[in-house]
Amino acid sequence: MAVQRILIIRFSSIGDIVLTTPLVRCLAKQFPNAELHYLTKPTFRSILEPNPYLHKVWLWEDEPKEVLRQLKEQRFDLVVDLHHNLRSKRVKLALRRPSVSFNKLNVEKYLYVNLRINRLPNVHIVDRYLATVAQLGVKNDAQGLDYFIRPEDEYDIKQLPQTHQNGYVAVVTGALKNTKRMPEVELSEVCKRMGLPIVLLGGKAEAEFGAHIASDLGAAAYNTCGEISLGQSASLVKQARVVLTHDTGLMHIAAAFHKPIVSIWGNTVPEFGMYPYLPLASDQQFISQVTDLSCRPCSKIGYADCPKKHFRCMKDQDLTKIAEEVKRMFAFHPNS
Repeated sequence: MAVQRILIIRFSSIGDIVLTTPLVRCLAKQFPNAELHYLTKPTFRSILEPNPYLHKVWLWEDEPKEVLRQLKEQRFDLVVDLHHNLRSKRVKLALRRPSVSFNKLNVEKYLYVNLRINRLPNVHIVDRYLATVAQLGVKNDAQGLDYFIRPEDEYDIKQLPQTHQNGYVAVVTGALKNTKRMPEVELSEVCKRMGLPIVLLGGKAEAEFGAHIASDLGAAAYNTCGEISLGQSASLVKQARVVLTHDTGLMHIAAAFHKPIVSIWGNTVPEFGMYPYLPLASDQQFISQVTDLSCRPCSKIGYADCPKKHFRCMKDQDLTKIAEEVKRMFAFHPNS
């Protein structure tokens, strides 16, 4: 198939969009004469607009008639639907151009979450995204994920306390759902057991959470929760020695920078195929999870509260082991 102009669709969210970047790069490099366009929500434009492999980022507004009209005029040779929902179906119907769609494996996820029958393939979602365009002959270049920081988002490490300027652990406090986030008491205890300089990262929703942990840790913690942008948080992730994170967007951004990652998993499981994608440094990650719970995974996304009310998937985590893995990686990777 001759392709000169390709539209990629992924509306959300941070991590999911970052996980599409190998497909973007591979298409750009393997079809150097093609224009790559990307359709997403306005909230996520800052993730994609700095990407040098993209010709244009289109935004799906609340009233999308105008953007659909403009997209029709592009006469795309191929639409690559990586979201595969009703909204993306609307786009494909409006454009009436050749398209391929990502298989979300919803049936397999339903079986695993509701019946504990695991028929999910042992394949990372990045490779499943790439399989969507396999018919074009696209091959995985094994270079991992991409994340491009805008110059205005570069965080000057000299703004950190002197104690943190020679190396720190970036601790990602947040997650989209509470059941994917370690409670404040446990996360604070992990940080204490590490005994290392810490930079706390999180959005406005984690401002109070981060403030409590920072108060508990004292001078060891520098709290940025709710104070800086996503791009600035990404810059601090890039400059960290090690990243301690939940299953969330900054985890995938850390993987894009090939950082050593210790990830903490609650109600979700790595078997969903969205663990840190580090094809060139698979020894640089440790996954912490409670594996002997019959109620896990309880959701493919998460809940505001534990459906069973015990929250053992987080409260039974091995805090000492998590801290030891962070310290091991911190010592092994002396340079940020």
